[in-house]
Amino acid sequence: MAAHFKVKVDAKRCKSCELCVAVCPKNIIVISEKKNEQGFRLAVCQDEDACTGCLACAQVCPDVAIEIVRKEQA
Repeated sequence: MAAHFKVKVDAKRCKSCELCVAVCPKNIIVISEKKNEQGFRLAVCQDEDACTGCLACAQVCPDVAIEIVRKEQA
């Protein structure tokens, strides 16, 4: 059985740099229309069932805005 993960984005830290979008091997991270308090559009995972938990998005984020957790822990 495949593990499933939740991509948590800290809205206060995300600055729409799109680095997470560029590195996701499954192409499931997108920049949404939803904006944070600073006016930046937020990164979101559009298909958490496809997330492999590789951590590429979290590791590339310069603002430490992304955390990957197992869905059982979410």
